[in-house]
Amino acid sequence: MTIKDLFSKNLNITYSAAALSIVNLLFFHIPFYSYVSENINPDFNGFCIMASLLVIMLVANFFGFYLTLFLGRIVGKILIAITFILNSVSIYFINTYDVMLDDSMMSNVYNTNYAEATSYYSSAAILYIIFMGILPCIFLFLIKLKYGSWKKFGSTVGISLLIVLVLAFANATNWTWIDRHAPVIGSLLLPWSYIVNTVRLKVHEAQNNREEIILPDATIATDEKDVVVLVIGESSRRDHFSLYGYSKNTNPLLSQVPNLKYYIANSSATYTTAGVKAILEYADTEDLYEPLPNYLYRNGVDVQWRTTNWGEPPLHIEKYIRDNELRQQCQGNDCEYDKMLIYNLCDRIVESGNNKVLIVLHTSTSHGPSYNQKYPNEFEKFSPVCESVELSKCSKEELLNAYDNSIVYTDYLLNSIINDLQTLTDWNSTMIFVSDHGESLGEKNLYMHGVPISIAPKEQYEIPFIVWSSKPNIEYKDFKEVTQHHVFHSVLKFMGIESPIYNEEMNIFIVN
Repeated sequence: MTIKDLFSKNLNITYSAAALSIVNLLFFHIPFYSYVSENINPDFNGFCIMASLLVIMLVANFFGFYLTLFLGRIVGKILIAITFILNSVSIYFINTYDVMLDDSMMSNVYNTNYAEATSYYSSAAILYIIFMGILPCIFLFLIKLKYGSWKKFGSTVGISLLIVLVLAFANATNWTWIDRHAPVIGSLLLPWSYIVNTVRLKVHEAQNNREEIILPDATIATDEKDVVVLVIGESSRRDHFSLYGYSKNTNPLLSQVPNLKYYIANSSATYTTAGVKAILEYADTEDLYEPLPNYLYRNGVDVQWRTTNWGEPPLHIEKYIRDNELRQQCQGNDCEYDKMLIYNLCDRIVESGNNKVLIVLHTSTSHGPSYNQKYPNEFEKFSPVCESVELSKCSKEELLNAYDNSIVYTDYLLNSIINDLQTLTDWNSTMIFVSDHGESLGEKNLYMHGVPISIAPKEQYEIPFIVWSSKPNIEYKDFKEVTQHHVFHSVLKFMGIESPIYNEEMNIFIVN
């Protein structure tokens, strides 16, 4: 058959769906089979697992494509075209950043703004989209299909389902292996991974988006002027802070600050939305309870949220300021970076008119992949640095240098906040810095974050928890380890706020 014949004749829908299934397998499932081959035993049973998964994938994708084309016709072609383009984008991210498309990663996708999203793409992404996405779509729209009868449709669907069921039951002895590796396997199956996990995410969001559970009323028990600056870090790894023993001096300023306390801490999740939720909630729960800013604002505290990031729970406060507004107010060379968050910070506190002030600064300083663009040039203490969004193409030294420079800039930001607060001699002030999660920097060929917490490497959940206070009569408890949930109760204690939900065991301060 010539090319001309191919596009002039009606092609059998069954053969076309089979061809699409084979192309989908070859283009988008090499990481899947690489993972399977690395985790099965090199014996006959391992061969059976591999062969069965190969056939199941081919038949399952054939079933999906056949069903979509027969029932949707031209709409079906459009849907499959969208699928191939999305697959090409997905495989680019899987190959480039070793991501897994589970429900937590889909949450990252839907909570990523345009500026962050574009930072992940390189020229390679364009090639992926053109050759793996657009070209198959052009071919799909050029061919003419012969759809056949409903009887043929019924028999084809029945046979496809029968093959999948037979293979599934034939591998009953291997279900334990499949169940053990299901989180990774499920995240690498395209397009099923992002389709199924998007549905799971939306169901979970629908459950969480119900009206938040209001906490019991609190009482402001003191008249002292107390201000808490809560800094939520982004992708900060504890083991890259020299305060915690890192060999490179990434904390030259904080290491000289008296009355500084730093705790060992782990995050509750490896992605921003869940990490920020944990920092702001009073207990580790799947329910949507009133977060700290809402709770304090409702009970008479002056609350302001400043952010260059996203992913916070719904906030019911009066003063919420995003980076675009902050940038307009800010003056100086630092206004394109997170320094904008602390512009006029002291003036804001003094002009409050309230004796209790909470200011939350949600940073983006160490968010990848463009670590080298998260700090001004003068903070490039370590060089050479990685300048590519394809992190695997950078040397280990370049990648670590770029990331470590972002930690040096974080050190500068936190020290600047402390210096500002020290000028407020009429106020008792504290700064609490805690990261939403950690970050992988090439260990085990993983980059950035988002691996399910149950199987995540320690680099993605070991975080810094740093506290400073100006209060002369305050000390810190010697916890061996703290959690993100310690923030809620520590803020209540520092501000002298009494609440039925206050938990002294989750408070880090000792007030003499």
